[in-house]
Amino acid sequence: MMTFDFCEDSNMLPDHEIEIRVRYYETDAQGFVHHANYFQYFELARVEQLLALGYDYAHLERDGILLVVNKIACKYHRPSKFGDTLRLQIRTVRARGARIDHEYRVLRGNELLAEAESTLACIDREGRVQRLPEFLLSTESNAQLGT
Repeated sequence: MMTFDFCEDSNMLPDHEIEIRVRYYETDAQGFVHHANYFQYFELARVEQLLALGYDYAHLERDGILLVVNKIACKYHRPSKFGDTLRLQIRTVRARGARIDHEYRVLRGNELLAEAESTLACIDREGRVQRLPEFLLSTESNAQLGT
């Protein structure tokens, strides 16, 4: 099980946390959040992490910087239900070259409901891999480049 202490590492994008309330339409016939909705929660966490840094994902796309999911996996521990308030935590584990690796946790209070990992690839409008913009690269990568 991954654990976050949510202390900022100056070499990465800062850890970020948001709260959401589970909406009725996100639940299945059993009254639990459908498993596929967690992937939308993770996307929301990524977008909000960028916004907290002052970067709007829509502007990145407009500028030809597309961050696409290369792989993603989720481990479910406990179900959540309509009306639950969830805390979504995101940590950037690595950002170098053309990829970003994230870890996520979904909590209800302090109870861990799900944890996940993803790898994003940076591509251009034609689908070609391109280097991440400097503001997304870890300082470790920038040092290796002499920046």
